[in-house]
Amino acid sequence: MKASLTMDGPVESPLLEKTNRGIVGSSMNRPEGKLKVSGTATYAHEWNLPGTAFGVFVRAAISKGRWTEIDHGWARQQPGVLGVFADKRFLRNPAQGMAGEAPVQPDKAIAYLGQPIALVVAETFEQARHIAQNIGVTYAADEDGVFDPEASNVEHEFMDDQHLDQGDLDEAMKTSAYSIDQVYRTPNHNSAAMEPHCSVASWQGDKLTLRGSYQMLKFNKAELADCLGIGPDNVRILSPYVGGGFGSKLGISPEAVAAAIASKELDRPVAVTLTRQQVFETTMRRSETRQRVRLASDKDGKLTGIGHDFLASNLPEESFLEPVLQATHFIYGGANRRFSAEAARLNRTCAGSVRAPGEAVGMQALEIAMDELAVASGVDPVELRLRNIPEEHPESDIPYSSRKFAEALKEGAERFGWEKRNPEPGAVRDGEWLIGMGMASAARVNMIMEAEARVTLNADGTALVQTDMTDIGTGTYAILTQIAAELLGLAPEQVEVRLGDTDDPPASGSGGSFGAASVGSAVYLACQKIREDIAKRLGGSGDDLDLAEGQAKLDGSETPLTAVLDGHEFSATGHIEPGEAGEKVKQATFGSYFAEVAVNQYTGETRVRRMHGTFGAGRILNRKTATSQCLGAMIWGIGIALTEELVFDLRDGHIVNNDLAEYHLAVNLDAPQIDVVLLDERDDWASPLQAKGIGELGICGAAAAVINAIYNATGVRVRDLPATLDKVIAELEV
Repeated sequence: MKASLTMDGPVESPLLEKTNRGIVGSSMNRPEGKLKVSGTATYAHEWNLPGTAFGVFVRAAISKGRWTEIDHGWARQQPGVLGVFADKRFLRNPAQGMAGEAPVQPDKAIAYLGQPIALVVAETFEQARHIAQNIGVTYAADEDGVFDPEASNVEHEFMDDQHLDQGDLDEAMKTSAYSIDQVYRTPNHNSAAMEPHCSVASWQGDKLTLRGSYQMLKFNKAELADCLGIGPDNVRILSPYVGGGFGSKLGISPEAVAAAIASKELDRPVAVTLTRQQVFETTMRRSETRQRVRLASDKDGKLTGIGHDFLASNLPEESFLEPVLQATHFIYGGANRRFSAEAARLNRTCAGSVRAPGEAVGMQALEIAMDELAVASGVDPVELRLRNIPEEHPESDIPYSSRKFAEALKEGAERFGWEKRNPEPGAVRDGEWLIGMGMASAARVNMIMEAEARVTLNADGTALVQTDMTDIGTGTYAILTQIAAELLGLAPEQVEVRLGDTDDPPASGSGGSFGAASVGSAVYLACQKIREDIAKRLGGSGDDLDLAEGQAKLDGSETPLTAVLDGHEFSATGHIEPGEAGEKVKQATFGSYFAEVAVNQYTGETRVRRMHGTFGAGRILNRKTATSQCLGAMIWGIGIALTEELVFDLRDGHIVNNDLAEYHLAVNLDAPQIDVVLLDERDDWASPLQAKGIGELGICGAAAAVINAIYNATGVRVRDLPATLDKVIAELEV
């Protein structure tokens, strides 16, 4: 039995407002936590199927052109080599993730240095690696590769679909009491997930089973089938545990297709695992950006105009462009608005979604500009933002579904002690350290995706939840356990959740912060149907049923749940899909950041001393995992502000810092005391759970709070991120 809901409007009488058992929203531990910390959770490369062979990519040694010949003969004479595969079905780069079709399959064409062009398969990984690194390849190189997004010879493609011209921004800038017109730059970033990409392919006749590390399995299944030219029903993907993704594992990747092709040819399992360097060089990067932000305000700091134009890059033929402007459209008012986007077509690794695509870089620039306007107008940065919260969406006049923006600003300021901040730059010292405070807003679009989940209430009073949803470290196992336990009147220990198998109902996948609300709603709907069936058996209505501690209570009578089941099981599939709600209201999440930094007056070194975030994201489904998501995101924000930069050599486009030794992530010593406050909020328009996404919200503006604190500490305004000590000390007056 399927219970379906299309989100065309707000949900009336949400069940979680009635059950109120305290399981949903609690800080429940992860059910799979013991497996992970004991090393018994099986990740992609740990399957160890009998007879597994190992594949290593041969990668392009030129930046643009074609390969014409690979020395198969030499390779096949080497010890342990089982084959060299160079198939026209190979991928140039990963799929973006939600298209459900194959990404670019270039045959012999090469678009960037390091592109996978062939796969060497051998009995051992070491044998395959040796041959892949030494095999002869003949190339026909093109000399017109482009590597610098701002070079004069780069093709710039104007993106009409992202253009907005409302009112008269030029006039608003001319007549404003205060204005800001600055250019901000953010560098490339890499997801750098802890688990490298891996696929283990095996065939049973015409049926392919792929054990891999992927985020969105129903799309990945369709993409892989399309790449191979087979029907989706012949593909099964298993991905029960994923060691981080952050967008890099959204779509099917080159290793999956190559492993599948080689496994079919050799009639044995083939495992292809990327090295850390290959992860950096062949998976998604976050595009660099150049952003021009213009702000015009009256004498009180009220915005009269806002402009935001950006340049980002990607490979030729790729439709994705970093959606920098997402939050700028809805976070602040201002009648006169002009936005534009340009794509630079480069011979660099493919650009795609990295945690919070769009706002992760767009909000940084906007929030630094807002701080500059606060300085220019003399209005406190918190007050400036409060004055510019629009009543309705400033471009479409639709209301917000729910919004805790003002509350987040006020609550964050109070908890952080913002009133103690000295607004004069460089006024506070601690020995040779200059001390400053900064703040920024947080905002992230919210959405729901189509998802299904099957819930079975077993005859013994336990429950089973099944869906192809993934858990990439976000807490899916815990959240779905909590929802089922809450609604079926069970203890969490009585609920089993099975994830990551495309033979189970198709979920939304993990991405865009929509996973928990989407698949959680599917579980909710399935449980709601089971409750109705239980109530019907008892001769009543589901609205009046109370399930708790294994008992069914209805019309004053109480019956053990196992007695109601009477040796049978109840099963239902929940199905949620987006509808017209997204057009009737603006759904988004909001928050605020506050940071205190110390900047060394002699070296320019910046240390974040403490940081605070307050967030509103609808109903919090698990307070512990949600808090953890915000903590991790804010630490990433510190990295964006101070250290993270994926560097490309502008002569040939190769990545200079292609490992975790040289790509400087924020680590333990960079992370100060961080406080997170999650506001109490319900959004009936967002989902039956009244929940919204939170996994990415914590990064959307975090870096700007640190940059603004550096200005308060030193008077140095960094507009080219990250704020490395050389950029700070160059402007620092000792």
